[in-house]
Amino acid sequence: MAENMIWAPWRAKFVLGKKEKGCVFCKRIKMKDSIKNLIVYRGEKNIVILNKFPYNSGHTLIVPIRHTGQIEKLKTEESIEFFELTKLSVSIIKKVLKPHSMNLGMNLGRSSGAGIPGHLHMHIVPRWNGDTNFMPVIGKTDVISVPLEPIYKSLKKEFDKYGA
Repeated sequence: MAENMIWAPWRAKFVLGKKEKGCVFCKRIKMKDSIKNLIVYRGEKNIVILNKFPYNSGHTLIVPIRHTGQIEKLKTEESIEFFELTKLSVSIIKKVLKPHSMNLGMNLGRSSGAGIPGHLHMHIVPRWNGDTNFMPVIGKTDVISVPLEPIYKSLKKEFDKYGA
């Protein structure tokens, strides 16, 4: 048994549940926007969606609607909107969640750490002073302070001001 243990019941479905077949992003894109699919904004070429299993509260993803795993395959219109939505998301997250800083990045390919290598996505992870303490560094354990539903509601409210 592990030396250090934290009860995280919201992850039980991920750990014990049946794994989704196919592209989780393509499936969510076909769904109506709600807390169920976690899409907070839908552009013409890209979506903004919360990470269902976040590294930190407010972990957001920018995802092209077209299924591609290679950044160099993005069309110009997709690229422009992708990075404009990245900027908008950073702005909204700063306004709503008030993080001290943020990590942004992409894992291009399985060996770089991509959990969904076939569908490109940008990670935006809000950070607060002290959120990297002994738990993730020594205990190799993430601590999520705020559940998805209130974050979804507050970010969606701000994105709704921008229209679809």
